[in-house]
Amino acid sequence: MKPSHDLILVGAGLANGLIARRLIERHPNLDVRVIEAGPRPGGNHTWSFHQGDLSFDQHAFVAPLVAHRWPGYEVRFPDFTRRLDSGYLSITSERFAEVLGRELGGRLLLEAPVSRVTPQSVTLADGTELTATAVIDGRGPEKTPHLTVGFQSFVGQQWRLKAPHGLTRPIMMDATVDQQGGYRFVYSLPLDAHTLLIEDTHYVDAADLAPSQARANIAAYAERQGWALETLEREEHGHLPITLDGDIDAFWQAAENQPRSGLRAGLFHATTGYSLPQAVALADAIAEQETFDAASLFEVIEGFARRRWRQLGFFRMLNRMLFLAGQPDRRWQVMQRFYTLNDGLIERFYAGQPTLFDKARIVSGKPPVPVREAIPAVLKQTPRLRAFKDE
Repeated sequence: MKPSHDLILVGAGLANGLIARRLIERHPNLDVRVIEAGPRPGGNHTWSFHQGDLSFDQHAFVAPLVAHRWPGYEVRFPDFTRRLDSGYLSITSERFAEVLGRELGGRLLLEAPVSRVTPQSVTLADGTELTATAVIDGRGPEKTPHLTVGFQSFVGQQWRLKAPHGLTRPIMMDATVDQQGGYRFVYSLPLDAHTLLIEDTHYVDAADLAPSQARANIAAYAERQGWALETLEREEHGHLPITLDGDIDAFWQAAENQPRSGLRAGLFHATTGYSLPQAVALADAIAEQETFDAASLFEVIEGFARRRWRQLGFFRMLNRMLFLAGQPDRRWQVMQRFYTLNDGLIERFYAGQPTLFDKARIVSGKPPVPVREAIPAVLKQTPRLRAFKDE
């Protein structure tokens, strides 16, 4: 029986939304369908990225989605504050939903929960079965014993203030706050003169951040900054995986030939958790294909993810130092030292493209964590690393 569609994308999140847009642009005759369990694409998220993360063509591709852009950002640590003149941009879920809804039109099926996915079929919760030449599963991260991770856990609140906040660029990290048992910072995005997205962020061993504590932290931080909170416009939550180690062969064997995308394919920056640059690159890689059967797409996606895994090995080593060496409430020292390095190195780090010299510079000098603890972490010889796998 002939499949109902050429390609079905399950989940209308960032990765699948970008794949759909690229395919419509480059293969307009391809019958693409996107299925989303929620009432709109994109959910409730803010995706940010650095100017240097994308190529000129990729910037043009995502430009309709960008809701905010700034000429640089600021970081704050106990020993210094620094302003960096490197462009920073954000995509809001509201803008994402607006653009995707307009561009996909009838190709987008909303409020359609899925009960089963195979490489060539999708079964909806109501029993309806859809078939396709290929299905890509992009429903977010899946628990797996094959990746050893910590978490970047956060609660973000978008507040309308009683008076202008005075920020002209984001505070990407303010780590002068109480660390509360892990690397903690507050992230503030000035959306307009009276509106801020304030995010309480923790690098922690387990995804157990209590929303009530984070809300109290945000209120206390705003008071400390002199920001008079007036109206809470929205709130978002997240637990982004931060990879310390893993078995990439077992990870992809467990996929059982099911094409995947986004966090479900392990595609995110190992240290920052940022996923947009890899999502754009994957959309490009898929759109470059001429055949879109399940086996071909699985091969393309798996190959792409394996290359990214190899490229991010240095970052996983740094993460083990961050999470496994030294006291949790002193982890900020690792990031504080990093931000003393030059602008170009920092840009390449966020883009996931450090040079050999960059890597040597990052790990050289006096280490910000005890050597006796750093070496076992780097060599993957710590009991805590094994304990993560046992959870």
